[in-house]
Amino acid sequence: MPRRFHDVMHFGIFTVGDIAPDPATGRAPTEHERIKRMIETALKAEEVGLDVFAMGEHHNPPFVTSSPTTVLGYIVARTSKILLSTSTTLITTNDPVKIAEDYATLQHLADGRVDLMMGRGNTGPVYPWFGKDIRDGISLAVENYALLRRLWREDVVDWQGRFRTPLQSFTSTPRPLDGVPPFVWHGSIRSPEIAEQAAYYGDGFFHNNIFWPKEHTRRMIDLYRTRFEFYGHGPADQAIVGLGGQVYMRRRSQDAIAEFRPFFDNSPVYGHGPSLEETMEQTPLAVGSPQEIIDRTLQFREHFGDYQRQLFNVDGMGLPHQAVLEQIDFLGEEVVPVLRKEFGALRPSHIPDPPTHESLKAVQDR
Repeated sequence: MPRRFHDVMHFGIFTVGDIAPDPATGRAPTEHERIKRMIETALKAEEVGLDVFAMGEHHNPPFVTSSPTTVLGYIVARTSKILLSTSTTLITTNDPVKIAEDYATLQHLADGRVDLMMGRGNTGPVYPWFGKDIRDGISLAVENYALLRRLWREDVVDWQGRFRTPLQSFTSTPRPLDGVPPFVWHGSIRSPEIAEQAAYYGDGFFHNNIFWPKEHTRRMIDLYRTRFEFYGHGPADQAIVGLGGQVYMRRRSQDAIAEFRPFFDNSPVYGHGPSLEETMEQTPLAVGSPQEIIDRTLQFREHFGDYQRQLFNVDGMGLPHQAVLEQIDFLGEEVVPVLRKEFGALRPSHIPDPPTHESLKAVQDR
C-alpha cells in the first residue's frame, strides 16, 4: 500500500510565547491575551489540516509559556486530530520525575497525540531559580534524560545520581499509554553532545535552524546521523530529523517584506544587526509569497537530506494576531499541500515515516 502524504512527513507550527509590542501601535498584548491567542493558533492549525502544534517552555519575561502541559491539556480537549508537542521541555531545570508524570498524563488525555522535545534552555538566570547551575547544563541533560527513560520503561526504579535525591522502589504514575512512552526529540542548535545523546538512544534530533547558516545545521545533522548508525539503530539516512523555520507571507513578496520589516527591525533577537535581506540570505528566515516559501523549504531537503518533521514559527515579535492566523491559512491551504506532494514524490521508500503513538505501539506489539 502506498504511503499517504501525512505518513511521509509532518508539518506544523511552533510558538515560543513571547510578548512584544506592535511597532506600529506600541501596544503589546497582555499575558491573558497572549495565552488565549496561542490557543487560537493551535485550533486554527488543526482547522487547516496541519499535523503538529508545539509550544516552548520559558520561566522568565517576556514569555508566557511556563506551563506547557497546562496549555496543551486545554488544547487536547478542544482538538481531535493534531499532534501536540513542545518546542522545548527543559530537561535541565525540570525534575525528570515530574516530566514523566506530567507528559504521561497528557498522553492519556490526548489518546496518544503527544510527543515532546527535550532542550537545555539557554537563559542563564533560570537555572538558579530552580536550584541548578547553567555550567552543568550538558551533564543535567544527560543524567535527567537517562532517568526519565527508565521511569517510562521500568515499573519499579531504584536510582541514584548527582543532581537529585535518590529513588528507591519508585513507580511513576500514570504509566505511559499502552506501555509506549511519548516519542522524544532532542532539540539543539549548537551542542554536539545533544546530537550524540539523541543518536545514542535512537531518538529524534530536532535542529531549530532559524538563526543559523545551512553549513552549521548540516554539520549537526550529519553528526547525529553518523552516530545513529554507529549505535546500531539503522542506516544514517533512517535517523529521525526535524527542522525549524520562520515564515511570513503575503500574496506579493514585496508586501510581505514591507509588512514584516518593522517587526524584524524592532525584534530583540533579529533587530540592530544584519538587515532583513542579509538574514534571509544567510539563514532559513523566509519572507515572501507562498511559492517562495515552498521553494525555500524544498531546499532544506537538498541541504540536509530527507527528514520527518518541519515546524514553522509564525507568531510573536508583536505580529498582529490576525496576520498570524493568515499565515496559518497560507500554510494549510497553499504551502503545505504542495510540500507534502513534493517531499512525498522525492522520498525513497526506505526512509521512515514520522513516529506516532500508533507506529510505536505497532513496533512494540510485534
